[in-house]
Amino acid sequence: MAVSVIQQAKIQAELLVPLVKALQAELGKERANALVRKALGDTYRRYGEAFWRAKNDKNLGNVMASAFATYAGEDALDYRVVERSEDTYAIDVTGCRYAEFYKALGEPELGFLLVCSADFDTAKGFDPDVRLTRTQTIMQGASHCDFRYRRSGEED
Repeated sequence: MAVSVIQQAKIQAELLVPLVKALQAELGKERANALVRKALGDTYRRYGEAFWRAKNDKNLGNVMASAFATYAGEDALDYRVVERSEDTYAIDVTGCRYAEFYKALGEPELGFLLVCSADFDTAKGFDPDVRLTRTQTIMQGASHCDFRYRRSGEED
C-alpha cells in the first residue's frame, strides 16, 4: 500500500513535532533546529539522488513535473507552471495542505523546518548542475511559494 507524501508528512509530524519541541526546550531553538536540519538533510539529499537516478531523464522540466505531481498527490498542492523546459522548471504553489496542516497544529515554524527546508536538501541530491531558489513560502505567511529550478548557467 502506497502512502502519499502528504500522509507521510502527517505521520512524521506525530513523532517529530514533540521531539523537536523537546530538543528546543533542552538545547535552545537555534541549536535544536540546526541539529534537526543536519540530521534530516542527508536523508533528503539521498532521496533526491535516488529520485533523480530513477527518472534517468536529463530534461529538468520533465523530472520536476513528475516530482511535483508526487508531492501534490491527494490534492496536497495547488500550483501553476510558470516555465518548463529542458533546463528550467518554475512554478508558483498557490495552495498548500502541508501548510494548512501545520498551521492547524499551531506549528507553522516547525512545518517550515520539517517540510519546506527539505526542498533544498532534496534538490542537492539532483544533478549537481541543478539549483533551486525560493524566496517565499506559504508556510511562512506568503501568498505563494516560488520554486525555481534551473540548470547552472541558466538565467534566474
